[in-house]
Amino acid sequence: MSSIETFLQMVKESDNIVFFGGAGVSTESGIPDFRSVDGLYNQKYDYPPETILSHSFYVNHTEEFYRFYRDKMLCLTSKPNTTHYKLAELEKAGKLKAVVTQNIDGLHQAAGSKNVLELHGSVHRNYCRKCGKEFDAEYILNSKGVPVCDSCGGQIKPDVVLYEEGLNQQTLEDAVYYISHADMLIIGGTSLAVYPAAGLIDYYRGNKLVLINKSTTSMDSRADLLIQAGLGEVFGQIEV
Repeated sequence: MSSIETFLQMVKESDNIVFFGGAGVSTESGIPDFRSVDGLYNQKYDYPPETILSHSFYVNHTEEFYRFYRDKMLCLTSKPNTTHYKLAELEKAGKLKAVVTQNIDGLHQAAGSKNVLELHGSVHRNYCRKCGKEFDAEYILNSKGVPVCDSCGGQIKPDVVLYEEGLNQQTLEDAVYYISHADMLIIGGTSLAVYPAAGLIDYYRGNKLVLINKSTTSMDSRADLLIQAGLGEVFGQIEV
């Protein structure tokens, strides 16, 4: 039995699946990741992306932050891919209990997933730092310079977790709950290099830890099943 056939059998036999995903889930929708050869970290800007996407840079160079953010982080024309849709189907069938994602693009929800735990926030939620009014991603995209609230004139900030900022405690607790109760944990499209997110897999107690990633990760030896392939190729074979 091939590794993909073993995976499909595991999915069939499980009814409490949790999916933990990273940038590789969205690259097949045309959204660049950060660490691949053609990812954002390897493109040329005045500052490295990890500096631009930090809290201190946002505070001290807000206009420069938004120039990069609009250009590289707001991929609003991207559509869900096979993996997004299959996960939504598994949830609808009652087999998948939660999607824990490091992505901020909202594509899981666009595909129909309901229980999505966004560890790093979402580009689709933005709020005025002064009065708390909420704005969608289109408002940010269509604004000039530093976006301001149309009610009070306050500065708007994306509801995304920047470097130097802490993760939402409730989201973390929910992720720990679902992962620790899962009978099958599928990790896909992540290098497992970003903490504290990557540390969440330590809470999994089962024996069906599946790791699907094109390149090797530091956690490969811990997987019960390792599949080095594209997510779409693997998930496209699931029949719900």
